[in-house]
Amino acid sequence: MARILIAAALAVLISTPALAADAGAGSKVFKTQCAICHATSTSAAPGIGPSLAGVVGRKAGTQAAYKSYSPAMKAYGKVWSGVTLKAYITNPAKVVPGNKMPFAGLKDAGQTDSLVEYLAGLR
Repeated sequence: MARILIAAALAVLISTPALAADAGAGSKVFKTQCAICHATSTSAAPGIGPSLAGVVGRKAGTQAAYKSYSPAMKAYGKVWSGVTLKAYITNPAKVVPGNKMPFAGLKDAGQTDSLVEYLAGLR
């Protein structure tokens, strides 16, 4: 009997699709966690942090209008992708030690995935 229950539970888990990232939910996360420092358009004046419009595909520390990058961010040298953004958003101090963003990180994986999906759509 136990084997049947375990097999049934595994079948449900395997057949259930993974939750997809939701840009709409990511927009809400952005508004509550990021918007105080970051803009979402290239026409907006830089805030405390750089505009995140076009962040996916851009080399870290190179948003032209933002002049206050930390030496650590300038030296990071990686291009922002879904993978690098997710890691950074989860733990900025670990990914780019010495960066000046005062954010402890977003720990909810679903929120992080949705935020990255939202950021990927910003142009």
